[in-house]
Amino acid sequence: MKRCLFTAALALTLSGAGMAQNTNPFLSESYGTPYEIAPFEKITIDNYREAYLKGMEEQKQEINAIIRNRAVPDFENTIVALDQSGKLLSKVQSTFGPISSSNSTEETRALQKELSPLLSAHNDDIYLNPQLFAKVKEVYDNQQKFGLNKEQTKLLKNVYDRFIRGGAGLNDEQKEELRKLNTEISMLQLTFSQNLMHETNNTYVTVDKLEDLEGLPEANIEAAAKMAEENGQKGKWMFNMQRPSCNPVLQYCKNRELRHRIYDAYYNRGNQNNEYDNKEIARKLVTLRLQKAKLMGYEDYASLALDSRMAKNEQNVYRLLDQVWAPAVEKAKEELNDIRAEIKKDGYNFEPEGWDYMYYLNKAKQAKYTIDEDQVSEYLQIDNVMKGIFYVANKLYGLTFKECTDKFPVYEKTAKSWEVIDKDGKVLAIFYSDYYPRDGKGAGAWCTGFRSQDYNGTERVLPIVANVCNMATPSGDKPALQSIDNVTTMFHEFGHALHSFMRDVHYHGVSNVERDFVELPSQFNEHWAFEPEVLDIYARHYKTGEVIPMELVNKIEESAKYGQGFATVEYIAASLVDMDLHTLKEIPADLNVMDFETQKLKERGIPSQILPRYRVTNFSHTMGGGYTAGYYSYMWAEVLDCDAFEAFKETGDIFNQELAEKFRKSILTPGGIDDGMTMYKNFRGREPKIDGLLKNRGLMKEEPKTLINGDIEKR
Repeated sequence: MKRCLFTAALALTLSGAGMAQNTNPFLSESYGTPYEIAPFEKITIDNYREAYLKGMEEQKQEINAIIRNRAVPDFENTIVALDQSGKLLSKVQSTFGPISSSNSTEETRALQKELSPLLSAHNDDIYLNPQLFAKVKEVYDNQQKFGLNKEQTKLLKNVYDRFIRGGAGLNDEQKEELRKLNTEISMLQLTFSQNLMHETNNTYVTVDKLEDLEGLPEANIEAAAKMAEENGQKGKWMFNMQRPSCNPVLQYCKNRELRHRIYDAYYNRGNQNNEYDNKEIARKLVTLRLQKAKLMGYEDYASLALDSRMAKNEQNVYRLLDQVWAPAVEKAKEELNDIRAEIKKDGYNFEPEGWDYMYYLNKAKQAKYTIDEDQVSEYLQIDNVMKGIFYVANKLYGLTFKECTDKFPVYEKTAKSWEVIDKDGKVLAIFYSDYYPRDGKGAGAWCTGFRSQDYNGTERVLPIVANVCNMATPSGDKPALQSIDNVTTMFHEFGHALHSFMRDVHYHGVSNVERDFVELPSQFNEHWAFEPEVLDIYARHYKTGEVIPMELVNKIEESAKYGQGFATVEYIAASLVDMDLHTLKEIPADLNVMDFETQKLKERGIPSQILPRYRVTNFSHTMGGGYTAGYYSYMWAEVLDCDAFEAFKETGDIFNQELAEKFRKSILTPGGIDDGMTMYKNFRGREPKIDGLLKNRGLMKEEPKTLINGDIEKR
């Protein structure tokens, strides 16, 4: 029935789109733009719809051609043909995906919901096709005949494994059940994400009196006044739940009642018992994912998800998280004692709550290290930070950057674009930076792309990569001054971009690395953000141009680990809840995800003042897909990135060229041709130790010898 509906929809669209076919940019042989960047301003919602439908139909025809081919199945006529299929579909997806998450509108959200079941069915039509799988299996079983190189061998394995994980081995009845589960899971994940975007951008806390904002930096007050005026509340101050708007209130605002209001609004996104409530959606997702896992022969969803990752199984994930949890909780308790002391200094005697943590921890940090983060931000103007990011990329890898904002197509007026030029003088990639929050933009920060690295014959096709963030904006006569956390985030996302720039593979099916390896390049790049040599390049006062004083640099370094108790506990708490939900073997019919979260963390002894970084109803990493049973990946990768940076420290040169070239060759270039641990050992010469992570977070009390998976359990 779904296939009939899809065919009818396609026929209707194409029959009434004779003119549209000639003008739809996706259907043209060439965009006619520099580097074939999508002409964003010319693309309509109907263009997206038409290209999606035609792209699915074209790939269906390509799959049928593989099946009908009477030649003996081999690597080229089956595996490569499958890998190269769906070019039009990939072309439109790589444009619509980033646009729908950064420039979401009612039209894009409606189209996402319209396409979700069609795309799910289309994917299942490929990976549940018995005739196609028979050909893939024949090639896989006879691979010794084909003289494959390492990259080709990995592609064949990945394709075969994807069919197995996609349900190719199930019987017809099970396949039909899997189709239904995939369709429903896909739609629920999309609905969860759209609900969260609405709650983040449209949940406001309004303040009537200026005196209630005492302590808040002037730039944030001006931004709140502007937001109020834009929402018809001139003369008032408004805050939404984007972090650049609400976090400064929690960190600087003296008014405890206002901090409480902001705190509750932020952490209860998706938990307001309104039309955007995500509790029931989360319960359904956990339930359906477990059903899918059991259908596929696994006892829980985490087992299904982890089987193809570095961690391999839940025991290894819990072992890592538990190893860091205990010292992190102890450190958080020390911080709470500092907070209690600051509360007493203010003449109060109350027990701190969650909405007091950031405010009084900031005061305790100032008292201990005499550092004022608002003062530090005056040296962290966003354009200068970009210079620092580019400086590090140049010193490590020889890259240079030529701004082309006025020459390249524009999808957002505040975004900028660059040619990324390699040390041999050739253009390596195209880079877009999109740093400011706006309506229709998702929360947080991410790296995306409008085109992945590819080959057209022997010619390398350049990747088009974008960093999308929600940073502090210019305000009044001040430029966009960033916090220490924001600068770290900028370096982090650019680490992802470097990975995309430098990837050099010949097949789509070997582009991706394991989920728990993904964050290694990004977190590795963070280590250079506040190195004195790098600060000397970019940290200049926005008024005077003065280089940041060494005294302030020393304070940044001395205070860097302060607050890591809170930061580590809130992160691990979210990771544990993600794992706990997806290691359930049975789902209670009356499961309340919020009660489950509270109970599980209480059992582990979490301080009552700390909530998970994301609560279940606003935890897009796991409920929106992508990091399901995988939020632990940041810490797994942190073991790797801290250990990798130690290699540079050991040489006494953070820009050691031999190591930088080795990191590029071993980690950034191969895509997923090798597995993650092999790539890491190719760089480091051994498996990683956890020492660097514990030192980096200020949690190390003794010299641990444990390797991240020295005694890894195989499933």
